[in-house]
Amino acid sequence: MTEIDSEKDVYLFIHGRMDQQEKYIKALLTKGFSKEKIITAMPDKVGLVDDYMAMVWMPPNPDHIKIQKITKVEEVKSEDMTGLWKGVSKEDLFTIPLE
Repeated sequence: MTEIDSEKDVYLFIHGRMDQQEKYIKALLTKGFSKEKIITAMPDKVGLVDDYMAMVWMPPNPDHIKIQKITKVEEVKSEDMTGLWKGVSKEDLFTIPLE
C-alpha cells in the first residue's frame, strides 16, 4: 500500500450516501488519514495537486473506497453534477474494502 501524507486534504465522494458517511470516515481513519483533513467533496470546490480523493465505489451500494491522488487541476466550466472536478486528473493508489 502507498504511504499517505496525513497533512494533505482528502476529498470524500459519497454519491449521496449520507447515511453511511461515518462508516466511510472510519475506514479512512484506519488507513492513516486525518479526520481534520477529510472534506466532503462538492462540485464547486476541488482539491490541489497531491491532495487525495476517496471515491466510494460502486454506487448505489458501494463495497470499497478508491483512494486516488490528484495529479493535475485544469480550469473548467461547471456544467453538471461533476462540476469543477471534471478538470481534475488523478492516479489510483489503493482501495479500502468496506466489509
